[in-house]
Amino acid sequence: MNESTRQDLGLLFLRISGALFLLWVHGLPKLLNYSEQLQLIEDPFHLGANITLLLAIFAEVLCPLLIIAGVLVRLACLPILAVLLIALLVVHPEWTLFEGQFGWLLLIMFSTLLISGPGRLVLGQRFS
Repeated sequence: MNESTRQDLGLLFLRISGALFLLWVHGLPKLLNYSEQLQLIEDPFHLGANITLLLAIFAEVLCPLLIIAGVLVRLACLPILAVLLIALLVVHPEWTLFEGQFGWLLLIMFSTLLISGPGRLVLGQRFS
């Protein structure tokens, strides 16, 4: 296996594992428990709980699905990074590095994908 193939496999693993983790831990619970989440979600920019929750679901459900497929990966990373930065710097500025470690790790993962791109192992090479 050549170096280029190993890099593509590494990016595929990063894309799928990071996106599935975000989808499973944050996205699906928001989508499947929408009414309950409306009562819990922070609304730091006063857009209303409904719009804030819809934006979070977009970033945590649709964007990870695009990333898994390898479609518009760099573009799909942007809403995720925005939600992570808002959560870490605006909603929970009091968190220590220890308390926010999951968010910071996701920030590192999706920043890496933004910088590197999806690799060659994608469904739609033209749209990656």
